[in-house]
Amino acid sequence: MKNAIAGIALSLSLALPAVAGTSTGQAAPAFDLPSRDGKEISLAQYKGDVVMINFWASWCGPCRQEMPLLESMYKTYSKHGFVLIGVNVEPDSNAANNWLKQTPVTFPVLYDTKSKVSSLYDVAVMPSTVMIDRKGNIRMIHKGYVAGDENQYMASLMQLMKE
Repeated sequence: MKNAIAGIALSLSLALPAVAGTSTGQAAPAFDLPSRDGKEISLAQYKGDVVMINFWASWCGPCRQEMPLLESMYKTYSKHGFVLIGVNVEPDSNAANNWLKQTPVTFPVLYDTKSKVSSLYDVAVMPSTVMIDRKGNIRMIHKGYVAGDENQYMASLMQLMKE
C-alpha cells in the first residue's frame, strides 16, 4: 500500500507544470549565477533581448538530445537580439564540464549548484525551458523534450523577435 501511494504521488508530481510557481505573463525572477569562465552572469544584463533559459543536467538524455539543436538556434539568432542561457542544475559541475567537452556550445552555461535559480523557477522536470520577452516577462514555459519540441521553441522565438 505504501508503495502504491508513493507511486501515485510520483505520478502526480510528474503531471504538475515544470514551472508551477511562475507563469506566463509575469516578470521573470531575477538571478545571478557563475558561468563556465567564472564570471557572474545576471539575467538583468539581457533585458531588451529575447532570452531562452534552458535548465538541464548532464545525466538527462533528453537534455543531451536537444543541446545541439539549442546551439544551432543560438548560432543562427544570437546576432538578432536572442540570448540562450543554459543553466546546469547539478550539485557538482564537473559532470557538466566533462559532457560539454564532448558536445561544446557557444551560449553561456551557468551553474546552479545549490538549486537557487531552479527553485525560483520551480523547475521539476529536465529539461525545462523558459522564454522571456524583451521587457523581461515570461512568455513560454516548456517542460521536457521530445524530438520536434524545437518547433515550439522556434515559433515562440519568431513571435518574440517581431515584438
